[in-house]
Amino acid sequence: MADALSVVPAAVLRNLSDKLYEKRKNAALEVEGIVKQLAMAGDHDKITAVINLLTNEYTYSPQANHRKGGLIGLAAATVGLTSEAAQHLDQIVPPVLNSFADQDSRVRYYACEALYNIAKVVRGDFIVFFNQIFDALCKLSADSDANVQSAAHLLDRLVKDIVTESDQFSIEEFIPLLRERMNVLNPYVRQFLVGWITVLDSVPDIDMLGFLPDFLDGLFNMLSDSSHEIRQQADSALSEFLQEIKNSPSVDYGRMAEILVQRAASPDEFTRLTAITWINEFVKLGGDQLVPHYADILGAILPCISDKEDKIRVVAIETNEELRGIQAAPGVGFDVGAILSVARRHLSSEWEATRIEALHWISTLLNRHREGVLSFLSDVFETLLKALSDPSDEVVLLVLEVHARIAEDEKHFNQLIVYLVQNFRDDNSLLEKRGALIVRRLCVLLDAERVYRKLSTILQREPELDFASVMVQALNLILLTSSELASLRDLLKKTLFDAAAKDLFLSLYASWCHSPMAIISLCLLAQTYHHASTVIQALVEEDINVKFLVQLDKLIHLLETPTFAYLRLQLLEPGRYIWLLKALYGLLMLLPQQSVAFKILRTRLKTVPPYSFSGEQFKRPSPGKAFTEVNHVGGSQIAEDGDADARNVHNGINFASLLKDFARVQDQHRSHSKKQSQIRCSSASSKDIERPEEANRALAAPDTNRPPSRTSSRRSPGQLQL
Repeated sequence: MADALSVVPAAVLRNLSDKLYEKRKNAALEVEGIVKQLAMAGDHDKITAVINLLTNEYTYSPQANHRKGGLIGLAAATVGLTSEAAQHLDQIVPPVLNSFADQDSRVRYYACEALYNIAKVVRGDFIVFFNQIFDALCKLSADSDANVQSAAHLLDRLVKDIVTESDQFSIEEFIPLLRERMNVLNPYVRQFLVGWITVLDSVPDIDMLGFLPDFLDGLFNMLSDSSHEIRQQADSALSEFLQEIKNSPSVDYGRMAEILVQRAASPDEFTRLTAITWINEFVKLGGDQLVPHYADILGAILPCISDKEDKIRVVAIETNEELRGIQAAPGVGFDVGAILSVARRHLSSEWEATRIEALHWISTLLNRHREGVLSFLSDVFETLLKALSDPSDEVVLLVLEVHARIAEDEKHFNQLIVYLVQNFRDDNSLLEKRGALIVRRLCVLLDAERVYRKLSTILQREPELDFASVMVQALNLILLTSSELASLRDLLKKTLFDAAAKDLFLSLYASWCHSPMAIISLCLLAQTYHHASTVIQALVEEDINVKFLVQLDKLIHLLETPTFAYLRLQLLEPGRYIWLLKALYGLLMLLPQQSVAFKILRTRLKTVPPYSFSGEQFKRPSPGKAFTEVNHVGGSQIAEDGDADARNVHNGINFASLLKDFARVQDQHRSHSKKQSQIRCSSASSKDIERPEEANRALAAPDTNRPPSRTSSRRSPGQLQL
């Protein structure tokens, strides 16, 4: 310090700490001249002493005016050193940088001014302090004092100029600084950071694209900033990088894809649009690099397909098609299970378009990687079954197509039908609302006979009798009304003279026994009119309940549809189809006379040509003989057992045994109904005992729990749906 005091007059040192700026400025000019003379003399020891004096006695002084004078003095000393300043920067720059954090805004302002003047002199030589300078500028960009901010902006522009022309700048050391600050929310800091990213990216010798994954997320974060200017700057920077990616032969798509996937779910609309646009380009450009990320990318695309913003939906749909068009082998990192998991998850989406595309993906995977999908079937099968209850018909139809693809082999076919029946049992509304659609579509996709045979086999062993009856009635109605099952109906009409038809008839009969009306309908369809009449005669009082009459009402209306046109034409030959007449008259006798169905059937029977019935025609056969039903030209007549030709055509349908099976199953239903009635009565009695006063009130109230009248149970022809 003594050396410094010997070369710097006391008056200069006194003015350097004066409260007046002009005096400090003049003192600084004196310091500049002194340092310049010392530099010319090569006396660097005294120069070092002067710098130490300015640093220790002034810039680190507790007095604000001293600190201001010290900063001006250091800048003046640097100007005096000119080309020789580089060797003293280790002394000069640190105290200036320290002053950027000063509590006094004027000191911070003079620090910016001092470093600006120092930088102008040394230029690229101060790059070694870049990280510290960048950190200081980042903080000053958000300074509370407008003058300090303005000074910092001037310094920032100068530093950028120096960096862009310097070959000593290290991008590798800079990126960690940038990455640490990219998620700062302060708008001034964000502008500062975007500005640096843009400037550095414009330098040909600096490869910012290679480090893009380090700060890409921060740029996307700025797209949702409240400041329009910041959003615009971030978008401009991202657009420039995307263009560079398109033109670059080597890009790290994988790391950036992870960022884009997260940003595609942003609540901010503009961020989502930008992210999905980038993903679209990546899918087109990424190639094998993106294969391990397909599941994540798909997870980002599927929700955007249903986005409320049109632009996002358009880009998402295009990206989805691009991605599905890429065929990658599992051996190169293509994870079938991961993609299947994403598709399964989005089957529960609230948006129909997303659910539809998820199903398209499952279908695509089944086409290309069937074995891989089947290995994960347990993970997705339950969800696919639940999707059958989807409110969208299009979704349900697609689900059925997927199920049909899975069920191409026997094992999975059996599993599908078993699970389907189980779902119908557990969810009554599914059978009611979707039953017809599901069964009809499966019959188209998997062959109607195969589906009906399997359903019949399962229902034959169904322990829940009430469900079995409802399910059989539903299947019977579908069989009689659906255009998709026309071929199955045509086959059943040949029951009496075709082996395949007979086999199908017997297969259905076993489960159709759960419903008397279903059996009668099946017999009328199969033209086994004698057996239909026998079943009708075998009905007991308990069988003819409200449910039975509702089903009978539906059947009578169905007899007037094109499905049973052949039956109505057979009535033109009453002598030949006497058992058909007896069956129809039997049904007529079961109907209440005031019902619409009774009037319809009676009107139809009145149109039958006159025919004289004799008792012999309906007489029961002797013990050694049995009636045999044979078909001629699609009809049915009665032949005695002694007719050898008739026996051969009949080919062994044991109707007596079938009638026993029907009676046995109906006995089970009647026993079950009695048990249920007893349980209900027991429960009602318990309640009456517990609350006698409520029972007394009920006696005085009108009975609202009576079963509905027959008229209220009627169904019009337009009410044949399940």
